[in-house]
Amino acid sequence: MDYDKIVCNCQNVTNGMIKSAVDAGASTLEEVQDATGAGTVCGACVDDIQHLIDQFVKERDGK
Repeated sequence: MDYDKIVCNCQNVTNGMIKSAVDAGASTLEEVQDATGAGTVCGACVDDIQHLIDQFVKERDGK
């Protein structure tokens, strides 16, 4: 995965920033939005963010 790829263009949030937020304890879309600002402007990337959260939470929790 390219951690430098921007997932939220409005806030310039990358895949790596989403992963960092999840690694720091965020587990929901709302928690990641609070930590990064991703998905809080136009909302077009919310589905992509949720997919990343699901993936990173599974990795983090070893599932």
